[in-house]
Amino acid sequence: MNQYLDIAEEVKKALAQGKPVVALESTIISHGMPYPKNVQTAMAVEDVVRQGGAVPATIAVIGGRLKAGLSPEEIEYLGKKGLSVTKASRRDLPILLAQKADGATTVAATMIIAEMAGIRVFCTGGIGGVHRGAETTLDISADLEELSRTGVAVVCAGAKSILDIGLTLEYLETKGVPVLGYGTDELPAFYTKSSGFGVDCRVDSPEEAAKILLAREATVGGGTLIANPVPDEYSMAPEYINAKIDEAVAEANRLGIKGKETTPFLLDRIQKITGGESLETNIALVKNNARVAAAIAKAIAAQEQEKHS
Repeated sequence: MNQYLDIAEEVKKALAQGKPVVALESTIISHGMPYPKNVQTAMAVEDVVRQGGAVPATIAVIGGRLKAGLSPEEIEYLGKKGLSVTKASRRDLPILLAQKADGATTVAATMIIAEMAGIRVFCTGGIGGVHRGAETTLDISADLEELSRTGVAVVCAGAKSILDIGLTLEYLETKGVPVLGYGTDELPAFYTKSSGFGVDCRVDSPEEAAKILLAREATVGGGTLIANPVPDEYSMAPEYINAKIDEAVAEANRLGIKGKETTPFLLDRIQKITGGESLETNIALVKNNARVAAAIAKAIAAQEQEKHS
């Protein structure tokens, strides 16, 4: 057991018994949406994981402790603190631990803590990636590097539409990260079902995905991206949402917003520009990803049990 890691009893028991567990990030609580919608969404996503037959483990840093599994009170605490909580990626973790501070974990930090705890499947909304204009700014999310090195499968609705999706896929290919399309041949673009870019492999069932994940774990290691499209009824028209994204990006550039502040700013502006429509899409796709993540975690547990029986 890592000296900085606290695993919730329910999560610890499930892992010890070989039962399915799904990790959930906490940046969506602090930086993804306003209070109390953030807390309500976090609790609803945990419920979706439970309904799918898996144990949820929301991950964060609280008081300098890495937490794999939060209590409702801890989720409420993060939700109320909101943007005052550090948005924590790999580079931030040792500082937060040494200072006994709080941190809401990004995809990268959640993967690190999940792997420490022994959790193999993680559900999020969308991954970070190569930002528009990265050829001059070098603004590339640490999420991509983490996928290349950390053995956790990430179920998401593709890359966030605010990114350069083509370059994000090129980076993942260079780093040897397989991109699986769950029921799709194309990478979804968060708010919309398709980005126009293909995936490495289509999978049409949790069992298919589990076989690939177990094979990667037993051979080359590292993470896998499982892209699950937003449900049809919440998918936004590409020309509509892309115009709104362009408007928000232009505003961010005017204001000089850079680095880790970029994504929260853009998501907030897009929510306001779309009159809250993008927020409803965001919530729907996270719940949809939680359903798929729970099913894949269950399939991994079943295949492992079958192998050892």
